[in-house]
Amino acid sequence: MFPTPEQIEGYIKDKLPCTHLMVEGDGQHFYATIVSPDFAGKRLVQRHQMVYEALGDRMKAEIHALSIKAFTPDEFAAK
Repeated sequence: MFPTPEQIEGYIKDKLPCTHLMVEGDGQHFYATIVSPDFAGKRLVQRHQMVYEALGDRMKAEIHALSIKAFTPDEFAAK
């Protein structure tokens, strides 16, 4: 059984405080826009690692691909 976008959102929200979170996908390939104050001062690769950590082993088993756009609240507001 493949996860839904709503389940992916829940997994991320459980581990990472988000001011905005949108996940779209077809069950294997997902696209996430994540806005978190915890991203402040972090490089892009560090932000992605934080998301992967929040998803844990699901990235190895359930989720085939995840495209991540990770912003701080200030970066997101400036877009």
